[in-house]
Order: sequence, then structure tokens, then C-alpha cells
Amino acid sequence: MGENGIRIIYGDNPKQMVMKLLEVIKPEDEIEKNALIGIKPNLVVAQPSRFGATTTPEIVEGIIEYLKSKELNHIVIMEGSWVGDRTSAAFKACGYENLSKKYNVPLIDLQKDKSVEYEVDGLKVNVCDYAMKVDYLINIPVLKGHCQTNITCALKNMKGCIPDSEKRRFHTLGLHKPIAYLNKIIKQNLVIVDGMNGDLNFEEGGNPVQMNRIIAGKDPVLIDSYSAHLIGFDIDEIPYITIAESMGVGSTDLVNAEIVELNKDNGSRKLMPTRRVQQLSRHIAEDCACSACYGSLIYALERLDEKGLLYKLNSKLYIGQNYKNKKYKGIGIGSCTSEFDKNIKGCPPKARDIVEFLEDLCE
Repeated sequence: MGENGIRIIYGDNPKQMVMKLLEVIKPEDEIEKNALIGIKPNLVVAQPSRFGATTTPEIVEGIIEYLKSKELNHIVIMEGSWVGDRTSAAFKACGYENLSKKYNVPLIDLQKDKSVEYEVDGLKVNVCDYAMKVDYLINIPVLKGHCQTNITCALKNMKGCIPDSEKRRFHTLGLHKPIAYLNKIIKQNLVIVDGMNGDLNFEEGGNPVQMNRIIAGKDPVLIDSYSAHLIGFDIDEIPYITIAESMGVGSTDLVNAEIVELNKDNGSRKLMPTRRVQQLSRHIAEDCACSACYGSLIYALERLDEKGLLYKLNSKLYIGQNYKNKKYKGIGIGSCTSEFDKNIKGCPPKARDIVEFLEDLCE
């Protein structure tokens, strides 16, 4: 897989899914035998992954098992939770203490690490020593909404690699510029996005949306560009993506990206919908919908509501496999509803495409 490659796998067994992804990507071909491999999850708060904020531990487990099967044993898990939460508490609550013991993989608390000041284009940024020490960095962000930056994914997850004092300063600088500059300093070698059930709007979770997917690539800018569309945003709505591109961190060129889906979603729906998700689902007539497709629609409806357009939606949105080959005078979401007189295609469609489609109908 080249720098412009993105690979996607669907399902409800994250450990199995990520191991299949890695079999296709073959990261071992570019990792030296004695390399120090750093795994950077998103453990922003001390909260299990089902709440939509933190990286699913089964994904990390699958990565560790895969690497060890290739005789790559020099592995650490490193993270620094957000200001106000202790990383040690997150390691325990999120299941990483157990992983550490089971596979003999050290946990590195970056909140306790020393840091060094780096300068990029006149901006000085303090970065934790361990983040710069690793030879091969695997970034495992959660794809979710964010109340200040709209999304958080690969680029923003590097914020866990700076001291708490620097995290506070990033907010005074407006987040977008320093996040982009930080990614000029820290080199990500592989991004594996936890898209199992990220939150609608908030970094700390609470309204998870089941999406049943894992996304992999080498370019964090390209990954974030793709991920933004998945949950209903234009790239221009997340300034740190375009700033990072202008600095040479990566590319936003999705048109020329090599995007390959390894399978189609057949995962089961496991999460009980929260009140907010239930409110949005009132607009949906669902019959045997896959999680990835249904999740895209939920994200799209939230984006439409943020734009003040949801109240203009006067008819139900139909979604699900049991609408295949059925003709309806209604609005169909996804390829299964292609016979409807109004339809947005995709299997699954991206939330951004659904938003644009519904915006036109609401005019």
C-alpha cells in the first residue's frame, strides 16, 4: 500500500478485522527487526470504548499479536490523557493494563514523560521524548466528532504526545494551527482508525454511533480527509487538515487516492442507541440496515440539524436491505434503496454525500 492508499474493513470483531487488514498491508516489510514500535491509541478519558471516546482495546490486541507473529517484539503502548484525567486511570479503565500484562508490552504514560522544544516555521512546540524516540509509530485514533474542531482523528490524536502544559497552550492558539505544526514534527508511519463506534460530537464520548469499520493508511492528512466525509464534513470545515497539507504533512487528494474496501458490512448492531441517537432516528424508516450505512445516516442527520435544516425534512428516510428491488415514492439511503424515486447511492454512503443530497431536498 502506497502513501495514497486507504484500506477499509467492516465487521463486528475488531481484533479479527485489524489482523486481516494488517495481512493485506504487511507493515512488517518496512519495519526493521529490532525497531522500537510505538502504539498510540486515543485514551483521552478513563472510559471504556463502548462510550465512543477511546480506542477499542481489541484493535490494539490484534496489532500486538500480528506484530509478534512477525517476530517484531519491541513494542510499547504510549499515551497522555487530556488535562484533568490521569493516563494511568485510563490505561486501567480502558483495558490496557490487562493487555500490557498479557503480552508483556510496557505502558508509557506521556503525562510523566520529559519533553523537548522543537520549532516549525517560527512556532515552538514541546513534544514528549518517547514520541520522538520510537522508530515506527502506529497511530490508532477514534473517528469521532469534536465540539471545537468538528472531527478528531489521525492528526489531532498526536496531541496526546505533548505535555499537559502544552495541551493548554494549544487551546489558546486556537488548536488548528498547532495541531498541523505538531504533525510536521511527529512522523506517523501507519494510521489505523477505530471507526467502530465514535461519538457524534464530543471527544469525551456519550453518544456513540455504531459504524463497524476500521480504516488504515499511511498519510494522516488523507486519512482525516476521508474520515471527515464519513461523518458529514467538508475538508474545509476542519482547518488543521488543509494547514497540514500546505506544510507538506500529507495530501487531501481523495480523487486520486487508492481506496479499497476489503469486504462489505455484515456486522451485528450491538449498541443501545442513546437519547440523541433515538431523536435523530425518528426521521428514519429502517428495515435490516447495516451498521455502517445506518451510522452514516445518523451522522448526516446531526450535521443537517447543526445547519438548521433538519426541521425542513418532512418525509421519512428509508434505509435497509429489505428495501432491495422495491419501488417507493420516497427518499432512499444507500444502494439497497436504488429503486426509490429519490435515492443517494453508496454501500455504505458517506455522511457528507447524504448531507449534500438532503440539503438540496430541503431547499
